[in-house]
Amino acid sequence: ASFLLLCFRSPLVTPLIFGLLLQAPLTQLSTITQPNFVLLLADDLGIGDVGCYGNDTIRTPNIDRLAKEGVKLTQHIAAAPLCTPSRAAFLTGRYPLRSGMDAVNDYRVIFWNAGSGGLPPNETTFAKILQQQGYSTGLIGKWHQGVNCESHNDHCHHPLKHGFDYFYGMPFTLISDCQPSETPEMDRAFRRKLWLSTQMIGLITLTAVLGRLTGLVSVQWKTLTCLAGFSLLFFVSWFSSYGFVRYWNCIMMRNHGITEQPMVTDRTTSLILQESISFIERNKQKPFLLFLSFLHSHTPLLTTDKFLGRSRHGLYGDNVEEMDWMVGQVLDAIDKEGLKDTTLVYFASDHGGWLERQEGGKQLGGWNGMYKGGKAMGGWEGGIRVPGIFRWPGVLPAGTVIDEPTSLMDIYPTVVHLAGGAVPQDRVIDGRDLLPLLQGTVAHSEHEFLFHYCGIHLHAVRWHQKDTGAVWKAHYMTPIFSPPGAGACYDRGFCPCFGEGVTYHEPPLLFELSQDPSEAKPLSADTEPLFDTVIKKIGRAIEEHRRTLTPVPEQLSVSNVVWKPWLQPCCGTFPFCWCDKEGDN
Repeated sequence: ASFLLLCFRSPLVTPLIFGLLLQAPLTQLSTITQPNFVLLLADDLGIGDVGCYGNDTIRTPNIDRLAKEGVKLTQHIAAAPLCTPSRAAFLTGRYPLRSGMDAVNDYRVIFWNAGSGGLPPNETTFAKILQQQGYSTGLIGKWHQGVNCESHNDHCHHPLKHGFDYFYGMPFTLISDCQPSETPEMDRAFRRKLWLSTQMIGLITLTAVLGRLTGLVSVQWKTLTCLAGFSLLFFVSWFSSYGFVRYWNCIMMRNHGITEQPMVTDRTTSLILQESISFIERNKQKPFLLFLSFLHSHTPLLTTDKFLGRSRHGLYGDNVEEMDWMVGQVLDAIDKEGLKDTTLVYFASDHGGWLERQEGGKQLGGWNGMYKGGKAMGGWEGGIRVPGIFRWPGVLPAGTVIDEPTSLMDIYPTVVHLAGGAVPQDRVIDGRDLLPLLQGTVAHSEHEFLFHYCGIHLHAVRWHQKDTGAVWKAHYMTPIFSPPGAGACYDRGFCPCFGEGVTYHEPPLLFELSQDPSEAKPLSADTEPLFDTVIKKIGRAIEEHRRTLTPVPEQLSVSNVVWKPWLQPCCGTFPFCWCDKEGDN
Protein backbone atom coordinates (compact mmCIF):
# COMPACT_ATOMS: atom_id res chain seq x y z
CA ALA A 1 0.00 0.00 0.00
CA SER A 2 2.82 2.37 0.83
CA PHE A 3 4.43 1.58 -2.53
CA LEU A 4 1.18 2.49 -4.33
CA LEU A 5 0.90 5.69 -2.33
CA LEU A 6 4.43 6.69 -3.33
CA CYS A 7 3.61 5.97 -6.96
CA PHE A 8 0.54 8.18 -6.92
CA ARG A 9 2.57 10.99 -5.31
CA SER A 10 5.17 10.80 -8.07
CA PRO A 11 5.27 13.97 -10.21
CA LEU A 12 5.49 11.80 -13.35
CA VAL A 13 2.42 9.69 -12.58
CA THR A 14 0.04 12.51 -11.64
CA PRO A 15 -0.01 14.16 -15.09
CA LEU A 16 -0.38 10.73 -16.65
CA ILE A 17 -3.48 10.02 -14.54
CA PHE A 18 -5.01 13.37 -15.46
CA GLY A 19 -4.23 12.70 -19.11
CA LEU A 20 -5.96 9.34 -18.96
CA LEU A 21 -8.97 10.93 -17.28
CA LEU A 22 -9.19 13.53 -20.03
CA GLN A 23 -9.05 10.79 -22.68
CA ALA A 24 -11.72 8.68 -21.04
CA PRO A 25 -14.74 9.99 -22.99
CA LEU A 26 -13.09 9.18 -26.32
CA THR A 27 -12.11 5.71 -25.14
CA GLN A 28 -15.56 4.89 -23.82
CA LEU A 29 -17.48 6.14 -26.85
CA SER A 30 -15.14 4.38 -29.25
CA THR A 31 -16.55 1.11 -27.94
CA ILE A 32 -20.07 1.96 -29.22
CA THR A 33 -21.31 -0.83 -31.45
CA GLN A 34 -23.28 -0.09 -34.59
CA PRO A 35 -23.49 3.70 -34.64
CA ASN A 36 -26.02 5.48 -36.87
CA PHE A 37 -24.75 6.94 -40.13
CA VAL A 38 -25.97 10.12 -41.78
CA LEU A 39 -24.17 10.61 -45.11
CA LEU A 40 -24.74 14.02 -46.71
CA LEU A 41 -23.64 14.29 -50.35
CA ALA A 42 -23.96 17.57 -52.25
CA ASP A 43 -24.28 17.70 -56.03
CA ASP A 44 -21.74 19.74 -58.04
CA LEU A 45 -20.60 21.70 -54.96
CA GLY A 46 -17.13 23.18 -55.35
CA ILE A 47 -14.62 22.95 -52.52
CA GLY A 48 -14.31 26.73 -52.69
CA ASP A 49 -18.03 27.23 -51.99
CA VAL A 50 -17.85 26.31 -48.28
CA GLY A 51 -16.87 28.64 -45.45
CA CYS A 52 -14.61 26.20 -43.59
CA TYR A 53 -12.67 25.66 -46.83
CA GLY A 54 -11.96 29.36 -47.27
CA ASN A 55 -15.10 30.96 -48.71
CA ASP A 56 -15.90 34.13 -46.79
CA THR A 57 -18.85 35.31 -48.88
CA ILE A 58 -21.23 32.31 -49.03
CA ARG A 59 -22.61 31.59 -45.56
CA THR A 60 -22.45 27.92 -44.56
CA PRO A 61 -22.60 27.99 -40.74
CA ASN A 62 -23.99 24.47 -40.35
CA ILE A 63 -21.40 22.79 -42.55
CA ASP A 64 -18.77 24.88 -40.80
CA ARG A 65 -20.13 23.67 -37.44
CA LEU A 66 -19.64 20.08 -38.55
CA ALA A 67 -15.98 20.84 -39.27
CA LYS A 68 -15.55 22.64 -35.94
CA GLU A 69 -17.05 19.70 -34.05
CA GLY A 70 -15.31 17.04 -36.11
CA VAL A 71 -12.57 16.28 -38.62
CA LYS A 72 -11.99 18.19 -41.84
CA LEU A 73 -10.16 16.52 -44.73
CA THR A 74 -8.30 18.88 -47.03
CA GLN A 75 -7.28 16.31 -49.64
CA HIS A 76 -10.54 14.40 -50.11
CA ILE A 77 -10.76 13.06 -53.65
CA ALA A 78 -13.69 11.90 -55.79
CA ALA A 79 -13.06 8.80 -57.89
CA ALA A 80 -14.57 10.50 -60.96
CA PRO A 81 -15.41 14.08 -61.99
CA LEU A 82 -19.07 13.41 -62.91
CA CYS A 83 -22.17 12.27 -61.02
CA THR A 84 -22.88 8.71 -62.18
CA PRO A 85 -19.35 7.26 -61.97
CA SER A 86 -18.43 9.16 -58.80
CA ARG A 87 -21.54 7.94 -56.98
CA ALA A 88 -21.02 4.39 -58.20
CA ALA A 89 -17.54 4.47 -56.66
CA PHE A 90 -18.91 5.99 -53.45
CA LEU A 91 -21.54 3.25 -53.10
CA THR A 92 -19.23 0.33 -53.93
CA GLY A 93 -15.79 1.47 -52.71
CA ARG A 94 -14.41 0.65 -56.16
CA TYR A 95 -13.15 2.66 -59.11
CA PRO A 96 -16.18 3.00 -61.40
CA LEU A 97 -14.56 1.25 -64.36
CA ARG A 98 -14.47 -1.95 -62.24
CA SER A 99 -18.28 -2.04 -62.37
CA GLY A 100 -18.56 -0.74 -65.93
CA MET A 101 -19.87 2.61 -64.68
CA ASP A 102 -17.34 4.81 -66.44
CA ALA A 103 -17.65 5.93 -70.03
CA VAL A 104 -16.04 4.56 -73.16
CA ASN A 105 -17.52 7.40 -75.23
CA ASP A 106 -18.88 10.93 -74.78
CA TYR A 107 -21.95 9.68 -72.85
CA ARG A 108 -20.37 9.77 -69.43
CA VAL A 109 -23.44 9.58 -67.17
CA ILE A 110 -26.86 7.90 -67.12
CA PHE A 111 -28.86 9.91 -69.68
CA TRP A 112 -32.38 8.52 -69.32
CA ASN A 113 -34.55 6.81 -66.76
CA ALA A 114 -35.45 4.61 -69.73
CA GLY A 115 -31.88 3.55 -70.48
CA SER A 116 -30.81 0.00 -69.66
CA GLY A 117 -27.45 0.81 -68.08
CA GLY A 118 -26.91 1.24 -64.35
CA LEU A 119 -25.19 -0.03 -61.24
CA PRO A 120 -25.00 -3.80 -61.88
CA PRO A 121 -27.03 -6.08 -59.59
CA ASN A 122 -23.89 -8.05 -58.72
CA GLU A 123 -22.24 -5.00 -57.12
CA THR A 124 -22.43 -4.93 -53.32
CA THR A 125 -23.08 -1.47 -51.90
CA PHE A 126 -22.34 -0.48 -48.32
CA ALA A 127 -26.13 -0.20 -47.85
CA LYS A 128 -26.55 -3.89 -48.71
CA ILE A 129 -23.98 -4.93 -46.10
CA LEU A 130 -25.49 -2.68 -43.44
CA GLN A 131 -28.92 -4.06 -44.26
CA GLN A 132 -27.55 -7.53 -43.55
CA GLN A 133 -26.17 -6.20 -40.25
CA GLY A 134 -29.67 -5.21 -39.12
CA TYR A 135 -29.61 -1.54 -40.11
CA SER A 136 -32.58 0.40 -41.44
CA THR A 137 -31.24 1.92 -44.65
CA GLY A 138 -32.71 4.90 -46.46
CA LEU A 139 -31.82 6.96 -49.51
CA ILE A 140 -33.43 10.38 -49.85
CA GLY A 141 -32.75 12.52 -52.93
CA LYS A 142 -30.74 11.78 -56.05
CA TRP A 143 -29.89 8.27 -57.30
CA HIS A 144 -28.62 8.53 -60.92
CA GLN A 145 -27.52 4.89 -61.03
CA GLY A 146 -30.17 3.59 -63.44
CA VAL A 147 -33.62 2.03 -62.99
CA ASN A 148 -34.53 -0.84 -65.34
CA CYS A 149 -32.85 -3.52 -67.43
CA GLU A 150 -35.42 -5.30 -69.61
CA SER A 151 -38.90 -4.01 -68.71
CA HIS A 152 -40.45 -0.82 -67.39
CA ASN A 153 -40.81 -2.20 -63.86
CA ASP A 154 -38.04 -4.76 -63.30
CA HIS A 155 -36.15 -2.08 -61.29
CA CYS A 156 -32.91 -4.05 -61.53
CA HIS A 157 -30.81 -0.94 -60.81
CA HIS A 158 -33.23 0.61 -58.31
CA PRO A 159 -32.01 1.65 -54.81
CA LEU A 160 -34.21 -1.03 -53.20
CA LYS A 161 -32.27 -3.65 -55.17
CA HIS A 162 -29.01 -2.24 -53.83
CA GLY A 163 -29.57 -2.47 -50.10
CA PHE A 164 -31.85 0.43 -49.30
CA ASP A 165 -35.05 -0.34 -47.37
CA TYR A 166 -36.56 3.02 -48.24
CA PHE A 167 -36.18 5.41 -51.16
CA TYR A 168 -37.70 8.80 -51.80
CA GLY A 169 -36.34 11.05 -54.50
CA MET A 170 -35.23 11.27 -58.11
CA PRO A 171 -34.08 8.10 -59.84
CA PHE A 172 -32.39 10.47 -62.31
CA THR A 173 -30.67 13.79 -61.62
CA LEU A 174 -31.92 17.34 -61.50
CA ILE A 175 -31.53 19.18 -64.82
CA SER A 176 -32.80 22.48 -66.16
CA ASP A 177 -35.35 20.62 -68.30
CA CYS A 178 -37.20 19.87 -65.04
CA GLN A 179 -38.04 23.55 -64.70
CA PRO A 180 -40.43 24.64 -67.51
CA SER A 181 -39.19 28.23 -67.37
CA GLU A 182 -35.54 27.24 -67.89
CA THR A 183 -33.56 26.74 -71.09
CA PRO A 184 -33.24 22.99 -71.81
CA GLU A 185 -29.92 21.59 -70.62
CA MET A 186 -29.86 17.93 -71.55
CA ASP A 187 -27.81 17.15 -74.67
CA ARG A 188 -28.29 20.75 -75.75
CA ALA A 189 -25.81 20.76 -78.65
CA PHE A 190 -27.12 17.45 -80.02
CA ARG A 191 -30.69 18.74 -79.84
CA ARG A 192 -29.74 21.79 -81.90
CA LYS A 193 -28.31 19.50 -84.58
CA LEU A 194 -31.48 17.40 -84.59
CA TRP A 195 -33.67 20.50 -84.93
CA LEU A 196 -31.49 21.82 -87.75
CA SER A 197 -31.58 18.47 -89.54
CA THR A 198 -35.37 18.30 -89.15
CA GLN A 199 -35.78 21.78 -90.57
CA MET A 200 -33.50 21.01 -93.51
CA ILE A 201 -35.35 17.77 -94.33
CA GLY A 202 -38.68 19.55 -93.95
CA LEU A 203 -37.53 22.40 -96.20
CA ILE A 204 -36.34 19.96 -98.87
CA THR A 205 -39.67 18.11 -98.70
CA LEU A 206 -41.71 21.33 -98.90
CA THR A 207 -39.60 22.65 -101.79
CA ALA A 208 -40.07 19.41 -103.70
CA VAL A 209 -43.84 19.49 -103.17
CA LEU A 210 -44.11 23.12 -104.29
CA GLY A 211 -41.93 22.36 -107.31
CA ARG A 212 -44.20 19.46 -108.25
CA LEU A 213 -47.35 21.57 -107.85
CA THR A 214 -45.98 24.40 -109.99
CA GLY A 215 -44.50 22.05 -112.55
CA LEU A 216 -40.95 23.29 -111.99
CA VAL A 217 -39.77 19.88 -110.78
CA SER A 218 -40.70 16.52 -112.23
CA VAL A 219 -41.03 14.30 -109.16
CA GLN A 220 -43.43 11.42 -108.71
CA TRP A 221 -46.01 11.77 -105.95
CA LYS A 222 -44.90 8.39 -104.63
CA THR A 223 -41.40 9.75 -104.12
CA LEU A 224 -42.74 12.85 -102.39
CA THR A 225 -44.90 10.72 -100.13
CA CYS A 226 -41.89 8.65 -99.13
CA LEU A 227 -39.86 11.82 -98.50
CA ALA A 228 -42.64 13.29 -96.35
CA GLY A 229 -42.96 10.01 -94.46
CA PHE A 230 -39.23 9.96 -93.82
CA SER A 231 -39.35 13.56 -92.56
CA LEU A 232 -42.15 12.73 -90.16
CA LEU A 233 -40.47 9.51 -89.01
CA PHE A 234 -37.17 11.31 -88.38
CA PHE A 235 -38.90 14.00 -86.34
CA VAL A 236 -40.90 11.52 -84.26
CA SER A 237 -37.84 9.32 -83.69
CA TRP A 238 -36.05 11.99 -81.70
CA PHE A 239 -38.82 14.29 -80.51
CA SER A 240 -40.58 11.39 -78.75
CA SER A 241 -37.64 11.35 -76.34
CA TYR A 242 -36.07 14.82 -76.31
CA GLY A 243 -39.40 16.59 -76.67
CA PHE A 244 -40.66 15.12 -73.38
CA VAL A 245 -37.56 15.11 -71.18
CA ARG A 246 -39.49 16.65 -68.31
CA TYR A 247 -41.96 13.75 -68.30
CA TRP A 248 -39.45 10.98 -68.90
CA ASN A 249 -36.62 12.06 -66.59
CA CYS A 250 -37.97 14.55 -64.05
CA ILE A 251 -39.92 12.19 -61.83
CA MET A 252 -40.10 11.52 -58.10
CA MET A 253 -40.48 8.07 -56.58
CA ARG A 254 -41.27 6.60 -53.20
CA ASN A 255 -39.83 3.11 -53.09
CA HIS A 256 -41.04 1.43 -56.32
CA GLY A 257 -43.93 3.80 -56.99
CA ILE A 258 -43.90 7.08 -58.91
CA THR A 259 -45.33 9.97 -56.88
CA GLU A 260 -44.84 12.86 -59.34
CA GLN A 261 -44.49 12.73 -63.12
CA PRO A 262 -43.30 15.31 -63.89
CA MET A 263 -41.98 16.50 -60.54
CA VAL A 264 -43.43 19.66 -59.01
CA THR A 265 -40.21 21.56 -58.37
CA ASP A 266 -41.77 24.16 -56.04
CA ARG A 267 -42.11 21.60 -53.25
CA THR A 268 -39.16 19.29 -53.93
CA THR A 269 -36.83 20.83 -51.33
CA SER A 270 -39.39 20.75 -48.52
CA LEU A 271 -40.39 17.16 -49.30
CA ILE A 272 -36.79 15.92 -49.34
CA LEU A 273 -36.10 17.59 -46.00
CA GLN A 274 -39.37 16.31 -44.54
CA GLU A 275 -38.62 12.76 -45.68
CA SER A 276 -35.09 12.90 -44.22
CA ILE A 277 -36.23 14.03 -40.79
CA SER A 278 -39.11 11.54 -40.83
CA PHE A 279 -36.69 8.70 -41.58
CA ILE A 280 -34.57 9.63 -38.55
CA GLU A 281 -37.64 9.83 -36.31
CA ARG A 282 -39.03 6.49 -37.52
CA ASN A 283 -35.77 4.61 -37.03
CA LYS A 284 -34.33 6.17 -33.86
CA GLN A 285 -34.81 2.97 -31.85
CA LYS A 286 -32.45 0.87 -34.02
CA PRO A 287 -29.26 1.48 -35.98
CA PHE A 288 -29.90 3.32 -39.22
CA LEU A 289 -28.13 4.57 -42.32
CA LEU A 290 -29.51 7.72 -43.93
CA PHE A 291 -27.94 8.68 -47.26
CA LEU A 292 -29.23 12.19 -47.97
CA SER A 293 -28.21 12.79 -51.58
CA PHE A 294 -28.95 16.48 -52.15
CA LEU A 295 -30.33 17.88 -55.42
CA HIS A 296 -28.51 21.09 -54.41
CA SER A 297 -26.42 22.64 -55.97
CA HIS A 298 -27.09 21.25 -59.46
CA THR A 299 -28.85 23.38 -62.04
CA PRO A 300 -31.60 24.57 -62.28
CA LEU A 301 -30.71 25.46 -58.67
CA LEU A 302 -34.13 24.89 -57.11
CA THR A 303 -34.32 27.47 -54.32
CA THR A 304 -37.29 28.42 -52.17
CA ASP A 305 -38.46 32.02 -51.87
CA LYS A 306 -37.06 32.20 -48.34
CA PHE A 307 -33.49 32.05 -49.67
CA LEU A 308 -33.78 33.89 -52.98
CA GLY A 309 -31.60 36.99 -53.09
CA ARG A 310 -29.94 36.31 -49.75
CA SER A 311 -26.40 35.59 -50.87
CA ARG A 312 -23.77 37.72 -52.56
CA HIS A 313 -23.35 35.17 -55.36
CA GLY A 314 -26.71 35.22 -57.10
CA LEU A 315 -28.88 32.15 -57.45
CA TYR A 316 -26.00 29.71 -57.00
CA GLY A 317 -25.03 31.24 -53.66
CA ASP A 318 -28.68 31.28 -52.57
CA ASN A 319 -28.92 27.58 -53.39
CA VAL A 320 -25.79 26.67 -51.42
CA GLU A 321 -26.99 28.64 -48.41
CA GLU A 322 -30.34 26.83 -48.55
CA MET A 323 -28.56 23.48 -48.64
CA ASP A 324 -26.54 24.52 -45.60
CA TRP A 325 -29.82 25.33 -43.82
CA MET A 326 -31.09 21.86 -44.71
CA VAL A 327 -27.93 20.37 -43.20
CA GLY A 328 -28.70 22.31 -40.04
CA GLN A 329 -32.26 20.99 -39.93
CA VAL A 330 -31.01 17.41 -40.18
CA LEU A 331 -28.44 18.01 -37.43
CA ASP A 332 -31.17 19.52 -35.25
CA ALA A 333 -33.31 16.41 -35.80
CA ILE A 334 -30.39 14.22 -34.70
CA ASP A 335 -29.95 16.35 -31.57
CA LYS A 336 -33.68 16.38 -30.82
CA GLU A 337 -33.80 12.59 -30.80
CA GLY A 338 -30.76 12.36 -28.54
CA LEU A 339 -28.68 10.65 -31.22
CA LYS A 340 -25.78 13.08 -31.58
CA ASP A 341 -23.22 10.98 -29.68
CA THR A 342 -24.18 7.75 -31.43
CA THR A 343 -24.29 9.11 -34.98
CA LEU A 344 -21.44 9.50 -37.45
CA VAL A 345 -22.22 12.40 -39.79
CA TYR A 346 -20.34 12.78 -43.06
CA PHE A 347 -20.53 15.65 -45.57
CA ALA A 348 -18.98 15.78 -49.04
CA SER A 349 -19.64 16.66 -52.68
CA ASP A 350 -19.70 14.15 -55.53
CA HIS A 351 -17.12 16.14 -57.54
CA GLY A 352 -15.96 19.67 -58.25
CA GLY A 353 -18.02 22.69 -59.30
CA TRP A 354 -19.20 23.18 -62.89
CA LEU A 355 -17.19 26.13 -64.19
CA GLU A 356 -18.76 26.22 -67.66
CA ARG A 357 -22.36 26.39 -66.44
CA GLN A 358 -23.41 29.91 -67.31
CA GLU A 359 -26.61 31.46 -68.59
CA GLY A 360 -27.10 35.03 -69.74
CA GLY A 361 -23.75 36.08 -68.33
CA LYS A 362 -24.56 34.63 -64.90
CA GLN A 363 -22.44 31.96 -63.27
CA LEU A 364 -24.65 29.00 -62.29
CA GLY A 365 -21.89 26.58 -61.39
CA GLY A 366 -19.59 26.33 -58.39
CA TRP A 367 -16.14 27.58 -57.49
CA ASN A 368 -13.18 25.31 -56.78
CA GLY A 369 -11.01 27.74 -54.89
CA MET A 370 -7.34 27.73 -55.77
CA TYR A 371 -7.58 24.43 -57.61
CA LYS A 372 -7.33 24.24 -61.38
CA GLY A 373 -10.21 22.83 -63.42
CA GLY A 374 -13.67 21.63 -62.44
CA LYS A 375 -16.49 19.20 -63.11
CA ALA A 376 -15.87 16.67 -65.90
CA MET A 377 -12.07 17.09 -65.66
CA GLY A 378 -10.66 13.82 -64.36
CA GLY A 379 -7.10 14.96 -63.68
CA TRP A 380 -7.05 18.55 -62.47
CA GLU A 381 -7.66 19.01 -58.74
CA GLY A 382 -10.67 21.30 -59.23
CA GLY A 383 -12.66 18.45 -60.75
CA ILE A 384 -12.01 15.90 -58.03
CA ARG A 385 -10.90 17.57 -54.77
CA VAL A 386 -14.02 18.06 -52.66
CA PRO A 387 -15.06 18.94 -49.10
CA GLY A 388 -14.87 16.00 -46.70
CA ILE A 389 -16.06 16.35 -43.09
CA PHE A 390 -16.72 13.74 -40.37
CA ARG A 391 -18.37 14.33 -37.01
CA TRP A 392 -18.83 11.82 -34.21
CA PRO A 393 -18.69 13.50 -30.80
CA GLY A 394 -16.55 11.68 -28.25
CA VAL A 395 -15.02 9.38 -30.85
CA LEU A 396 -13.45 11.73 -33.38
CA PRO A 397 -11.40 14.65 -32.01
CA ALA A 398 -13.13 17.98 -32.62
CA GLY A 399 -11.48 20.73 -34.65
CA THR A 400 -9.04 18.38 -36.38
CA VAL A 401 -7.68 19.04 -39.88
CA ILE A 402 -6.08 16.20 -41.85
CA ASP A 403 -4.07 16.89 -44.99
CA GLU A 404 -3.67 13.30 -46.19
CA PRO A 405 -4.94 11.82 -49.49
CA THR A 406 -8.35 10.25 -48.90
CA SER A 407 -11.14 9.18 -51.23
CA LEU A 408 -14.92 9.09 -51.34
CA MET A 409 -14.41 5.34 -51.85
CA ASP A 410 -13.09 5.19 -48.27
CA ILE A 411 -16.61 5.63 -46.90
CA TYR A 412 -17.39 2.07 -47.94
CA PRO A 413 -14.92 0.15 -45.73
CA THR A 414 -15.20 2.72 -42.94
CA VAL A 415 -18.96 2.39 -42.62
CA VAL A 416 -18.94 -1.39 -43.12
CA HIS A 417 -16.27 -1.85 -40.43
CA LEU A 418 -18.08 0.33 -37.88
CA ALA A 419 -21.34 -1.54 -38.53
CA GLY A 420 -19.66 -4.82 -37.69
CA GLY A 421 -19.69 -6.11 -41.27
CA ALA A 422 -16.96 -7.31 -43.59
CA VAL A 423 -16.07 -6.00 -47.03
CA PRO A 424 -16.46 -8.52 -49.89
CA GLN A 425 -13.43 -10.74 -50.39
CA ASP A 426 -14.29 -11.79 -53.95
CA ARG A 427 -13.46 -8.43 -55.57
CA VAL A 428 -11.02 -5.56 -55.33
CA ILE A 429 -12.07 -2.84 -52.88
CA ASP A 430 -10.16 0.38 -53.56
CA GLY A 431 -11.34 2.29 -50.49
CA ARG A 432 -9.52 2.19 -47.15
CA ASP A 433 -10.89 2.28 -43.60
CA LEU A 434 -10.49 5.88 -42.44
CA LEU A 435 -11.22 5.40 -38.73
CA PRO A 436 -7.57 5.08 -37.57
CA LEU A 437 -6.65 8.22 -39.51
CA LEU A 438 -9.70 10.15 -38.25
CA GLN A 439 -9.02 9.17 -34.64
CA GLY A 440 -5.34 10.05 -34.93
CA THR A 441 -4.04 6.58 -34.13
CA VAL A 442 -2.09 6.59 -37.41
CA ALA A 443 -0.34 9.53 -39.02
CA HIS A 444 -0.80 8.68 -42.68
CA SER A 445 -3.53 7.59 -45.05
CA GLU A 446 -3.31 4.03 -46.32
CA HIS A 447 -3.44 5.32 -49.89
CA GLU A 448 -0.04 5.35 -51.52
CA PHE A 449 -1.43 5.83 -55.03
CA LEU A 450 -4.72 7.24 -56.29
CA PHE A 451 -5.68 6.90 -59.96
CA HIS A 452 -7.61 9.75 -61.57
CA TYR A 453 -9.79 8.65 -64.47
CA CYS A 454 -11.80 10.60 -67.01
CA GLY A 455 -14.17 7.98 -68.37
CA ILE A 456 -12.04 4.88 -68.85
CA HIS A 457 -9.03 7.05 -69.68
CA LEU A 458 -6.35 7.45 -67.03
CA HIS A 459 -5.58 11.16 -66.91
CA ALA A 460 -3.42 11.43 -63.80
CA VAL A 461 -1.95 9.51 -60.86
CA ARG A 462 -1.15 10.74 -57.35
CA TRP A 463 1.71 9.26 -55.31
CA HIS A 464 1.85 9.99 -51.60
CA GLN A 465 5.50 9.63 -50.62
CA LYS A 466 4.88 9.06 -46.92
CA ASP A 467 8.50 9.20 -45.71
CA THR A 468 8.93 12.75 -47.01
CA GLY A 469 5.34 14.01 -47.00
CA ALA A 470 5.52 14.83 -50.71
CA VAL A 471 2.43 14.32 -52.87
CA TRP A 472 3.49 13.86 -56.48
CA LYS A 473 0.96 13.99 -59.29
CA ALA A 474 1.66 13.01 -62.89
CA HIS A 475 -0.71 14.06 -65.69
CA TYR A 476 -0.76 11.87 -68.81
CA MET A 477 -3.64 13.73 -70.48
CA THR A 478 -5.12 17.16 -69.86
CA PRO A 479 -8.10 18.87 -71.53
CA ILE A 480 -7.46 21.71 -73.94
CA PHE A 481 -9.09 24.78 -72.42
CA SER A 482 -11.06 27.06 -74.68
CA PRO A 483 -10.51 29.85 -75.06
CA PRO A 484 -6.83 29.14 -74.34
CA GLY A 485 -5.90 29.87 -70.75
CA ALA A 486 -9.53 30.18 -69.65
CA GLY A 487 -9.27 27.31 -67.17
CA ALA A 488 -12.28 25.46 -68.58
CA CYS A 489 -13.90 24.34 -71.85
CA TYR A 490 -16.45 27.13 -72.25
CA ASP A 491 -17.16 26.46 -75.93
CA ARG A 492 -18.12 22.83 -75.23
CA GLY A 493 -19.87 23.02 -71.87
CA PHE A 494 -17.77 20.06 -70.68
CA CYS A 495 -14.13 19.18 -71.16
CA PRO A 496 -13.67 15.89 -73.07
CA CYS A 497 -11.71 12.86 -71.89
CA PHE A 498 -10.02 11.87 -75.15
CA GLY A 499 -9.51 12.74 -78.80
CA GLU A 500 -8.72 16.15 -80.25
CA GLY A 501 -9.93 17.92 -77.13
CA VAL A 502 -7.06 16.69 -74.95
CA THR A 503 -3.28 17.01 -74.91
CA TYR A 504 -1.24 13.82 -74.42
CA HIS A 505 1.90 14.35 -72.35
CA GLU A 506 5.11 12.38 -72.84
CA PRO A 507 6.84 12.76 -70.48
CA PRO A 508 3.92 13.43 -68.15
CA LEU A 509 3.35 16.77 -66.48
CA LEU A 510 4.56 16.46 -62.89
CA PHE A 511 3.53 18.53 -59.89
CA GLU A 512 4.33 18.34 -56.19
CA LEU A 513 0.97 19.15 -54.62
CA SER A 514 2.19 19.82 -51.11
CA GLN A 515 4.24 22.69 -52.55
CA ASP A 516 2.05 23.58 -55.54
CA PRO A 517 -1.60 22.68 -54.84
CA SER A 518 -2.80 24.91 -57.69
CA GLU A 519 -0.78 22.85 -60.21
CA ALA A 520 0.67 26.04 -61.65
CA LYS A 521 4.34 25.07 -62.00
CA PRO A 522 5.04 21.76 -63.78
CA LEU A 523 8.34 20.19 -62.87
CA SER A 524 10.88 18.76 -65.30
CA ALA A 525 14.05 16.71 -65.22
CA ASP A 526 15.96 20.01 -65.27
CA THR A 527 14.17 21.53 -62.28
CA GLU A 528 13.47 18.43 -60.17
CA PRO A 529 16.29 15.94 -59.44
CA LEU A 530 13.75 13.21 -58.56
CA PHE A 531 11.74 13.64 -61.76
CA ASP A 532 12.80 10.39 -63.45
CA THR A 533 12.57 8.41 -60.21
CA VAL A 534 9.05 9.65 -59.50
CA ILE A 535 7.81 9.01 -63.04
CA LYS A 536 9.21 5.45 -62.99
CA LYS A 537 7.68 4.77 -59.58
CA ILE A 538 4.25 5.96 -60.76
CA GLY A 539 4.63 4.01 -64.00
CA ARG A 540 5.19 0.76 -62.09
CA ALA A 541 2.13 1.53 -59.93
CA ILE A 542 0.02 1.96 -63.07
CA GLU A 543 1.17 -1.42 -64.38
CA GLU A 544 0.26 -3.12 -61.09
CA HIS A 545 -3.10 -1.33 -60.98
CA ARG A 546 -3.99 -2.39 -64.52
CA ARG A 547 -3.29 -6.01 -63.65
CA THR A 548 -6.15 -5.80 -61.15
CA LEU A 549 -8.67 -4.71 -63.80
CA THR A 550 -10.97 -7.26 -65.43
CA PRO A 551 -13.36 -6.78 -68.38
CA VAL A 552 -16.97 -6.04 -67.38
CA PRO A 553 -20.08 -5.03 -69.36
CA GLU A 554 -20.04 -1.35 -70.28
CA GLN A 555 -23.02 0.19 -68.51
CA LEU A 556 -22.60 3.54 -70.30
CA SER A 557 -22.27 2.18 -73.83
CA VAL A 558 -24.45 3.85 -76.47
CA SER A 559 -26.81 0.85 -76.52
CA ASN A 560 -27.29 1.12 -72.75
CA VAL A 561 -27.57 4.90 -72.64
CA VAL A 562 -30.17 5.54 -75.37
CA TRP A 563 -33.85 6.04 -74.52
CA LYS A 564 -35.91 2.86 -74.80
CA PRO A 565 -39.66 3.50 -74.59
CA TRP A 566 -40.38 -0.01 -73.22
CA LEU A 567 -38.15 0.77 -70.20
CA GLN A 568 -39.77 4.11 -69.40
CA PRO A 569 -41.07 4.35 -65.80
CA CYS A 570 -44.66 5.50 -66.13
CA CYS A 571 -47.39 6.12 -63.57
CA GLY A 572 -50.09 5.81 -66.24
CA THR A 573 -50.39 3.89 -69.47
CA PHE A 574 -47.43 4.73 -71.69
CA PRO A 575 -47.14 7.25 -73.30
CA PHE A 576 -49.75 8.98 -71.11
CA CYS A 577 -47.50 9.27 -68.07
CA TRP A 578 -48.72 11.84 -65.60
CA CYS A 579 -49.51 11.84 -61.87
CA ASP A 580 -49.25 14.00 -58.78
CA LYS A 581 -49.84 11.80 -55.76
CA GLU A 582 -48.23 14.31 -53.40
CA GLY A 583 -50.73 16.91 -54.57
CA ASP A 584 -53.59 14.46 -54.10
CA ASN A 585 -52.45 13.99 -50.51
